Amino acid sequence: MHDLNPMYGLGLEQGVNRLVEYNSSWPLAFAEEAARIKAALGDRALAIEHYGSTAVPGLRAKPIIDLQIGVADIRDGMSFIEPMAGLGYDYAGDQGIPEHHIFGRGRARTHLAHVVVYGGEQWRRSLRFRDRLRSEPDVRAAYEALKLKLAASTVTRSDYTAGKTAFVQRMSATG
Repeated sequence: MHDLNPMYGLGLEQGVNRLVEYNSSWPLAFAEEAARIKAALGDRALAIEHYGSTAVPGLRAKPIIDLQIGVADIRDGMSFIEPMAGLGYDYAGDQGIPEHHIFGRGRARTHLAHVVVYGGEQWRRSLRFRDRLRSEPDVRAAYEALKLKLAASTVTRSDYTAGKTAFVQRMSATG
């Protein structure tokens, strides 16, 4: 299993909330990992997108690359358990997020892969939010301020994530 990846500044230990400055090598880290995943999953992975804070230039982030893998049917995600394990990922179930299969790489997480229905609501919302953060500096600044406050005041990653939910939902809703 891979742990901390110093080349890309990736890796977050279990139970730690830590934000780091944006690293301009994260898009390359995503591209390399997406190619590995695509090679292992083949055509069952309809598309792979970089999303989450590491996909937004200039935004502080937990040093974990978030990948979104699109599938035709959410049940296809179950067939990814073995090939993803071969790449160093463990299957984490849906973590309470309906219509997701989540895979994590490394004890100190370097990558999280979310399998969702390609073109479905989860797919569209995630990319809409990422694109707003990329294109709207005021939204990016407000989100970063919220993340910094939560990272300093929450004990668990689940509390940190829960604290961002209303903002993310509001900013990823359609016009």
